[in-house]
Amino acid sequence: MLDWVKKINQEEKLEMLVDKDLKNNYDSIELEEIVQVALLCTQFLPNQRLRMSEVVRMLEGDGLAEKWEASQRADSTRSRVTEFSSSERYSDLTDEHHC
Repeated sequence: MLDWVKKINQEEKLEMLVDKDLKNNYDSIELEEIVQVALLCTQFLPNQRLRMSEVVRMLEGDGLAEKWEASQRADSTRSRVTEFSSSERYSDLTDEHHC
């Protein structure tokens, strides 16, 4: 489910998460902010997850933008490192070195 929400967020289709009975009776900015807070709370590494005091501050409108931007930069860097390490990991299978 978490991967699905991440995908929906990246595709900017958060309205898919909203109860159909609300019929567009919600604030799309608040929806985006609450999804960002939720995704920050579910980071893979526990030390990267928000503390409850940070969650409260963010829900009150303080510091979410900065934390979200930093998280996105870190995710981007992490995915580039992962791509590199997996291609490097299997490079010996494609090298034509003979024993």
